[in-house]
Amino acid sequence: MARTRVSPKFQVVIPKEVRESMGLQVGQETQIVSKGGVITLVPERPLSSLRGFAKGIRTDKLREKKDRF
Repeated sequence: MARTRVSPKFQVVIPKEVRESMGLQVGQETQIVSKGGVITLVPERPLSSLRGFAKGIRTDKLREKKDRF
């Protein structure tokens, strides 16, 4: 498990092993979520990176015909 320390300016350094495993880049923005005493950094990904993520997914029989618009 990687560890870091909060600086006097309340900054933290993301350890190299975590940056590399997540593919973080310099200047990349993240969202910070705080819940139940846990802080989570969520990297923002460009919308274009989602292109094709559902390729090959079955779209039939997802819902009843009566529920369709």
